[in-house]
Amino acid sequence: MTIDHASTSTNPMTGFKPAWWLRNRHLQTIWPVLLRRRAPITLTEERLELPDGDFIDLAWGPCPSTPGPTALLLHGLEGSIDSHYIGGMLAALSGAGWRSVLMHFRGCSGEPNRLARRYHSGETSDLAYVAATLRARHPDSPLCAVGFSLGGNVLLKWLGETGAANPLTAAVAVSVPFELDRSVKMLEQGFARVYERYLLRRLLRSTRRKFASRDTAGIDPAALAKVRTLWNFDDAVTAPLHGFRDARDYYRQSSSRPFLASIAVPTLVVHALDDPFLPRDSVPRAVDVSDSVTLELSEHGGHVGFIGGASPWRPYYYLEQRIPQYLSAHCAEQPIPTNSSRS
Repeated sequence: MTIDHASTSTNPMTGFKPAWWLRNRHLQTIWPVLLRRRAPITLTEERLELPDGDFIDLAWGPCPSTPGPTALLLHGLEGSIDSHYIGGMLAALSGAGWRSVLMHFRGCSGEPNRLARRYHSGETSDLAYVAATLRARHPDSPLCAVGFSLGGNVLLKWLGETGAANPLTAAVAVSVPFELDRSVKMLEQGFARVYERYLLRRLLRSTRRKFASRDTAGIDPAALAKVRTLWNFDDAVTAPLHGFRDARDYYRQSSSRPFLASIAVPTLVVHALDDPFLPRDSVPRAVDVSDSVTLELSEHGGHVGFIGGASPWRPYYYLEQRIPQYLSAHCAEQPIPTNSSRS
């Protein structure tokens, strides 16, 4: 359903129809991770040095024959260029005439970052720095951003923090855990524990690898050994590494939902009401967001799924059609003037 700001009535999403063979939310979530064929894609890697002495790795998608606007992609928790939704989106944007680039969050490109801190769901300063760098390179070209899951939470929070001063022309956020505490608790229930165990293994592996030969920067090794849930991990690792009192404080300060009413940039939020990462009643309503935000909610779609198609041999990835369409429409409507003050 597309949410009209004057109403909270529910109507079918106009663009997405789930595949008959993938109506279940877990199938929508898992199928592209395990079974999607990954087409080879030409990438250009770039290391961007940060003011604090750390670095971020960028992965540029195929350069279109006539480069147009730039789209900055943000992956989810422990995601990377290998995430199932990234390669297809880079290719789709390139095919639509966009420069497209993935920003790896600190430590997610395969090499541990230099500083003790990493990234988290509410960390927006790295995104702001990368966006400012890209705007400086192409000051007369629109810059947009697309965030998936955790990356979507970071993006929406930043948009709300900055309001009309934000440098983006448009944005899209997909499958966002708007209320982090409720999302983490959701992942402790039923089949969703499969996702929690998968993410937790990756988090613990990367944390142990990073701190194997350096000071643990306030992390209690004994507490780390007792981690059994994502909440435990955020309490033992994320919070002390990034200056929060505990996991609850981290979730309270980092959740994007309180920032949605302050967003001034045209923003599309795509979310499935059956997303196994978030309770249905945590999904924002029209009254929770600003007039700049368009909510597109569907009954089905899972977590970063949104797969249609008549057969498993010819799947249709809705996001790879809808996102370039939305961004292109808003860039055509809102060109960046040469003397823009948004650089």
